[in-house]
Amino acid sequence: MLPRPALALPLLALALLATPPAGARQDDHERARAAVARGEALPLEQILRGLPLRPGERLLEVEFEREDGRWVYEIELIGPDGRVRELEVDALTGEVLEED
Repeated sequence: MLPRPALALPLLALALLATPPAGARQDDHERARAAVARGEALPLEQILRGLPLRPGERLLEVEFEREDGRWVYEIELIGPDGRVRELEVDALTGEVLEED
């Protein structure tokens, strides 16, 4: 059996590795889930249902960010021709703010 001090150090190291640093950024889905719970954003599923999709377009990537004091979903779509379209959508209203 290991003496307590010899066991404590590896356990402390493991605990520190499992705890994110104080300034660590949450993942998009965690931030979105929290914003939805606070009533600051609509769920992604609802946002996606309201998007003006073009025929054959598919979802490629989604980011959830705070811009100009509001939450936005940055959504990338890919068409059947391989062209990528980016939409910036107000997370609370579902309004498309910008399209590239």
